[in-house]
Amino acid sequence: MNLFSIETGNFKLDGGAMFGVVPKALWEKTNPADDKNRIDMSARCLLIEDGKKLILIDAGLGDKQSDKFFSHYSRWGDRTLVGSLKAEGFSPDDITDVFFTHLHFDHCGGATKREGDKIVPAFKNAQFWCSKSHWEWATVSPNPREKASFLEENLQPIKESGQLNLFDSDKDGFCADLGFDLLLFDGHTEKMALPKITYKEKTILFASDLVPTAGHIPTPYLMGYDIRPLVTMAEKERVLNGAVKNNVLLFMQHDPHNELVVLKNTEKGVRFDSSTSLKKL
Repeated sequence: MNLFSIETGNFKLDGGAMFGVVPKALWEKTNPADDKNRIDMSARCLLIEDGKKLILIDAGLGDKQSDKFFSHYSRWGDRTLVGSLKAEGFSPDDITDVFFTHLHFDHCGGATKREGDKIVPAFKNAQFWCSKSHWEWATVSPNPREKASFLEENLQPIKESGQLNLFDSDKDGFCADLGFDLLLFDGHTEKMALPKITYKEKTILFASDLVPTAGHIPTPYLMGYDIRPLVTMAEKERVLNGAVKNNVLLFMQHDPHNELVVLKNTEKGVRFDSSTSLKKL
C-alpha cells in the first residue's frame, strides 16, 4: 500500500464560524485571522494505492462553481486536484474509487466537473462511495441548517451516472470493498464516515471535520457548523483519548500547515504534540 497527500486547493472561512463559542482571543493563537476574520483552510485529500485500486478520500471544492460562489471563500495558492494527482504520477482516469466522508461541498465538489453545458463525474472510471444514511440525509429532505452545503450540482450527476454505491452505516466496521476500517460520527453531520488505515506500521485516522485543524484538538473547540455539538464533544473525547492510547495519527484535511498530527496527554487533556507528513513516515 502507498498513501499520498493530495492538495486540492486552499480557501478561507470565517474564524468565528469555525470555532463556534470559543473566544477569538483563544483560537487566533493557533489559527490567525485576516482583516475579514477569516482563517486559512486546506482541502487536503488522501489517495490510497492498494493493489489494483486507487482510492481517493474526498475530492475538495472543485472549480465548476461561479466566480460569485468562490468569492465567498477567497481561494488561495496554486494547488489543484488534477495537478496534485499528476505530481504523484496519476490522472483522474486512474482513480478506481472515490470515497466521501460526507457531502458538504468542500468535500465532494471536485468529484464532478463541467463538460460543455453538462456537469459530469470528474473520475469517469471510478465507483463513488457514500454512507446510505448520510446520502439520504443530504438529498431526501436536507435540513435548513445544512442545505446550503448540500449542492444539487455536486450530488445529482453522481447519482445519474450509475457509479454511486451506498453502504449501510449503522455502526463502525471494516469496509471490505475498499479495504479499510470506518468510524461513524453524528455530531458534525449525520453518519460522517472516517477511514482508519494501517500504513507502515502506523495507524492513521482521516480526521475530516471531526478535528478539522490542529487548533480544534481541545475537546470544547467545536465548529459552529456542527449540527449536534454535544455529540461532537463526546465523539472527539473518545477518539482523541483512543488515539493517544493507541498511537493513532490524525490526517488533517483542513489544516494547511499540519498534515499528520501526533497527540499527547497533558494536565489539560489531549493536546497537539508534533506534526509530520506521509512522506516522512
